[in-house]
Amino acid sequence: MRIPRIFTEQFLLSGELVELEESASHHLSKVLRMQAGRELILFNGTGGEFAATIHEVSKKYVTVLIAEHTADNRESPLGLELAIGISRGERFEWVLQKATELGVTRITPLITERTEVKTSGDRQEKIMDRWQQILVSACEQCQRNLLPQLSAPIQISDWLPRVNSDLRFVLHHRDSKTLSAGQKPQSVTLLIGPEGGLSESEIEQALAKNFNALTLGPRVLRTETAPVAAISLVQYLWGDFQ
Repeated sequence: MRIPRIFTEQFLLSGELVELEESASHHLSKVLRMQAGRELILFNGTGGEFAATIHEVSKKYVTVLIAEHTADNRESPLGLELAIGISRGERFEWVLQKATELGVTRITPLITERTEVKTSGDRQEKIMDRWQQILVSACEQCQRNLLPQLSAPIQISDWLPRVNSDLRFVLHHRDSKTLSAGQKPQSVTLLIGPEGGLSESEIEQALAKNFNALTLGPRVLRTETAPVAAISLVQYLWGDFQ
């Protein structure tokens, strides 16, 4: 039987009893209908994971007994940032989920000339909370113990000067350059536009900041497809895909 993995923001220590947050407790008791004695795996994003056992199930909360710690984080040796123009609806959320599963280290949502999603004020706080929960759920599923860093939405012009990766690529379907396995970077940044892509001006700005134009083939990929393809190739060449 599959052992559920649960994220908690609390400090974890072997031998201690911990009352899980209301959302995690609801999932275990109401959705999975788990009772005292069932095994869990807990992680809090600081590294490694803990075996645990449900100690008590109350009306609102589940209390667990924490057991031994395992240090494995299942992280790629490649530091990989995905910087992508914010797209509408479920497309961007799907990208967040798949990028997490594929081992991205940092995700930076970009506001570009063709970004149509509003992310200011109270709306940004709600969106960031939802995006963060998507990363948590993806880590629970794919067995990562360190959550990708999620940056607040930022204008592409403000973000470009901050990039310091060994290799930097901007996806540009009208170019002909491809990836080379001969390079040995420790860190990579992938820049991808929203629906409609990046503007010519934005691509030129990226190239001026030492980005390399990159094409993934003869077909134009959608904004939610391009990052999955690019991340997979980068992880295969320089990360932990085999």
